[in-house]
Formats: sequence, structure tokens, C-alpha cells
Amino acid sequence: AGLTTRDTSDAARAPDITGAEAIIAGSCSTATLAQLAHVEKSHPVYRINPARVMASENITGEALAWGEEHDRPVFAASADPNDVSKTQDQYGHMEVGEALEKVMAGIAQGLVENGVRRLVVAGGETSGAVVNALKISALRIGPEIDPGVPWCETLNEPNLALALKSGNFGGEDFFTKSFEMLP
Repeated sequence: AGLTTRDTSDAARAPDITGAEAIIAGSCSTATLAQLAHVEKSHPVYRINPARVMASENITGEALAWGEEHDRPVFAASADPNDVSKTQDQYGHMEVGEALEKVMAGIAQGLVENGVRRLVVAGGETSGAVVNALKISALRIGPEIDPGVPWCETLNEPNLALALKSGNFGGEDFFTKSFEMLP
């Protein structure tokens, strides 16, 4: 009683959203590191240094200013796991993770405020932080970019094309392939 159905015929349709594009990678997984190495051949990458974040430097503002200068900027807190471990040993595992997620969420907010409407986010915790920061309440699931990772479209404002992936998902060309799928 009172149950309604929704037309799902558009489930395979990629989000038809225009605007600037960006990539945010917070995962240190092998897959994400390979994806970053691949995308770095054609797009600049802003590397977020965990030690600088922990020293309370204004990384978010610096990263956003850098992003304004580049087409499809890539922001990466992803680093060699040994380097990350050193910072975690010094400041604490949870503290470093939380500080990095806060920076990544702040970058996402700034990007959207500056007109980015197509966003790929790598890393489970990073994805959660970005969704929370952008106050995304509902998504329409679209076509898969790679197994288990679809394009989504936000159903609340701002209207975004959004791909959220766990670190180990996606092929080496995931970042470049994802944007090629959009109209």
C-alpha cells in the first residue's frame, strides 16, 4: 500500500552535466597509485604532503589556488605507504587520516564553489568525507566506469557528476576513462 515504482530506464545514462572536472585521490592503495601514475602522464598532480598538513599549513587554500591554474587538476594525498607510515608514526594513524580527510573535503568544497561539476573521488574514507562536506543527500546511479564503480548524479544542489571509488577498484586508466564516458 502506498508503494510507488520509479522509472529506471535511465540507469545506464551517464550524467549529462557540463562544467569543470577534477580528481581527488586519498587512497594509498596499489590500484590508486597506479591510476595516479597513469593520469600524471597527461594531467598535473598536486601532491598533498601529510607532514605539511600535520604542521597546520594552509594546504587547502594552496591546493585550490594551484587548481585554478590547471585543466582537470588532480589532488592526491595518495603517497608511498612507507612515507605515510612515517608521518603516522610521528603524529598517530587516526590523527593523520582525519587531518587528510578534512583537507580533501575542503578541497572538494572549494572546487565545487569554483565551478567544478564533474568530480572523481578515490578512497573510501575520502569519498565519505567529500559526500558529507558537499551535503550530498541522494544520488542517481549511472553506468559503470569499471566493475563496481559507476558514475552518479547528485539529486540535490549542486548538481554534480560524481564517481566515488574505493582505493583498490578500477583499472590503471580509470581516471582518464571516467571522463571520456561523459557526454
